[in-house]
Amino acid sequence: MKTFTKELQENMTPEAAIKRLKDGNKRFVDRKKAERDLLMQMDETSAGQFPFAALLSCIDSRVPAELVFDQGIGDVFNVRVAGNIVNHDVLGSLEYSCKVAGSRVIVVLGHTKCGAVTAACNQVELGNITHLLKKIKPAVKMVMTGDPDAETIEKVALKNIELSIERIRDESSILAEMEENGDIMIVGAIYDVSSGVVCFF
Repeated sequence: MKTFTKELQENMTPEAAIKRLKDGNKRFVDRKKAERDLLMQMDETSAGQFPFAALLSCIDSRVPAELVFDQGIGDVFNVRVAGNIVNHDVLGSLEYSCKVAGSRVIVVLGHTKCGAVTAACNQVELGNITHLLKKIKPAVKMVMTGDPDAETIEKVALKNIELSIERIRDESSILAEMEENGDIMIVGAIYDVSSGVVCFF
């Protein structure tokens, strides 16, 4: 598969960018990954990069976003933080990805069986983890009514994705304006660690 170029990026719509990710995930699940020479892509991107998407995903080792979307070097930005939460550093990274570097879509990618979401549901407090989990607590409060069971934790994960998208729109006037103008789309998705399938919503 060809390295992503400036021309390809400039001519891609946000809808086409999402389709490219969906097609890549289907290849991943079907075990039909695209053939690509990563060292050649490394060489071709050494002078510049033109990623078509920015992914905000979790640090979970089971969710390497480039792999689950079957993308190569130079294709996507990947901002990774436990619980795919939003803070100023994340927003700055996403603004750079889209406003400066030209990405066409932001995907907030959560996943099933998320340790950070589970910890937030169980009121874990531990060092700096406590501060991070505070970003997930709003989703916990909106969903949980009793003790956290497996089904409730997955519902919290979905709500957390939705709230992260809301924060991006509310706290970045740059990205909100780009989305309003149709330059980008901001969407949510969840990866199933058991099946490998990414569901967009």
